[in-house]
Amino acid sequence: MNTAVVPGAPAYVLPERFQRLPRLAAFGLLPWLMVLAVNHETPWVVLDLAEFAALLSLDALLRRRSPAALWAGAVVALLLAGDALADIACAGPGHAVLAALVMACCVELPLAAVCLLLGREAIPGAVRGVVIRG
Repeated sequence: MNTAVVPGAPAYVLPERFQRLPRLAAFGLLPWLMVLAVNHETPWVVLDLAEFAALLSLDALLRRRSPAALWAGAVVALLLAGDALADIACAGPGHAVLAALVMACCVELPLAAVCLLLGREAIPGAVRGVVIRG
């Protein structure tokens, strides 16, 4: 399978409402951070605080239409993917693994993909089309 970048090809562009997603996700983390802090889960608190800061940074850079949003989106995606992997790896047997897998597949990894796309869209004049030929 060959992949070719075609400058004039139409690309998928996220709807405008997705611009608010990093901010909403950051504030959605706050109750979970409280639960972790009360239970003295310090490593998870640190990781989720890093995600919180990265999501708010991405939101600020997106509102400014800064090209640095690409890097912030990549950092958020990396943190979320690492969090998903760590949750699955550290989960106990049975329902804990299932809960970690559901959280990773339904929340963390889709949010990571959206943050990558949002960061990419912030770059003026970026290549917009990728055509896959088989």
